[in-house]
Amino acid sequence: MKEIIIGSIKLILFSSILIVCAGATVLAQSARLQLGSLDKLDAIAEQTVDVTVDQKVLQLAKIFLSKSKKPDEQKVRELIGEIEGIYVRHFTFEKAGQYSVADVEAIRSQLNNPAWAKMINVRSKRNGQNIDVYTQINGNKIGGLAVLAVEDKQLTVVNIVGPIDLEKLSELEGSFGIPGLDIERTENKSQKE
Repeated sequence: MKEIIIGSIKLILFSSILIVCAGATVLAQSARLQLGSLDKLDAIAEQTVDVTVDQKVLQLAKIFLSKSKKPDEQKVRELIGEIEGIYVRHFTFEKAGQYSVADVEAIRSQLNNPAWAKMINVRSKRNGQNIDVYTQINGNKIGGLAVLAVEDKQLTVVNIVGPIDLEKLSELEGSFGIPGLDIERTENKSQKE
């Protein structure tokens, strides 16, 4: 009887350890998406853009920006402070249907897991545009951001790895090639009134 109780306790402890390890694996999962499945689109796309800004390049940018006195450049330095990488893949096709749903699903399947949460979903039947924005939450911080923009003749994947301050990002929209996203902040709304 004593052996059965000890065996049961060991089984419960072992099961508990497995559950904790599985949870830690989900939380520790990297925000870096695997974009290699898109490489085959290079051959059929009319135009491709492949941006890889890793930690080495970001460190150089921080050094360069640390010497600047311009407020916008200081904001960029603060924004990229802890970011580990920025990866962009953009394809423009001559005609619709040159890439498949499977190409998109290879990326979307990485985002459909407990580590990622869909933050924004935009669907436009008129423009044939689908935009999904996902965040990876680590504790109470955003640990990564992914944007998947699917159109008839274009496909874009943006992946930012590392802590992201959305407030600082919204302050920079319209500058340095960051598109204007029309993010309305509470402080701007109150200033207009």
